[in-house]
Amino acid sequence: MFGKGSKLYSIAKLKCPRCQEGDLFENNSLLGYRKMSKMLDHCPVCHQMYEPEPGYYYGAMFVSYALTSGPTLAIVGLMMLFSEEITLWMFMAALILSLLLFMPALFKLSRAIWINIFISYNPLAAQDPQAKGH
Repeated sequence: MFGKGSKLYSIAKLKCPRCQEGDLFENNSLLGYRKMSKMLDHCPVCHQMYEPEPGYYYGAMFVSYALTSGPTLAIVGLMMLFSEEITLWMFMAALILSLLLFMPALFKLSRAIWINIFISYNPLAAQDPQAKGH
């Protein structure tokens, strides 16, 4: 389920969805802010294009929105557990702080999920880099 060949492997490791060997980002650390949004143009192993058309990742915003709802609900739950009254300012401060902390992970995971929706794993892709994926 989490091994090579599954979409979860590609998403969790931030690897190319086609060969699952090349990196998606220059800095593949989930919580790294350095070069956070620098995505490679193509896979260094199988040459899969990571942006097949202009505006390809606009749909990743919807994935990011879905991913953001989890931490938001967790913050509200923790605040309800440890505080008698939650003010708007308390909630906004906690939300902004947590989203800034997890922004690189949300950005990278949403893009990895989005590209994995459309590109399937090919175990022979790494062996035949001439068959470029477009």
